[in-house]
Amino acid sequence: MRIFMGGGETFHKDSHFLKNMAIFIIMEPFPISDSGTFESPIGEVKAGFPSPADDFREKLDIVKLLVKHSASTFFFRIDGVSMVDADMDEGDIIIVDRGVEPYNGCKAVCFIDGEYTVKKVEIGRDGAVLMPCNSRNGKFRPIPVGPDNEFMIWGVVTWVIKKA
Repeated sequence: MRIFMGGGETFHKDSHFLKNMAIFIIMEPFPISDSGTFESPIGEVKAGFPSPADDFREKLDIVKLLVKHSASTFFFRIDGVSMVDADMDEGDIIIVDRGVEPYNGCKAVCFIDGEYTVKKVEIGRDGAVLMPCNSRNGKFRPIPVGPDNEFMIWGVVTWVIKKA
């Protein structure tokens, strides 16, 4: 198991921090480019009788819909279960925008003490706490961020893409 980040850094599961915390979601970014737009026809789907308006469809540019800042947006596949109550299940794809200003309560990819994780960020007067979102599994604990931690909010989660 490895974490691959856009800058080429690689962290192994043998990492001291991963062993002690055991709550990190492993991610691999998939950067996008403006040249590779994906267009798909979109229309309504009736759960009853066919509609005579089926010939009348609009085009959907999925990248234009989901990505506001193409140069600072990355796709990650979730590998782990610490964020299931935030609707981020194993195998889902999250879209992370580094151009979005972090805010209290946001879900974000964070860098802490040499490792990357995705968590809900709670910001208070005394600093930040990275909150897992899995009420069914007590092994996931909040990660307090203090002055001794190397910490950065790497990017804010803007969308979660789920497989039906």
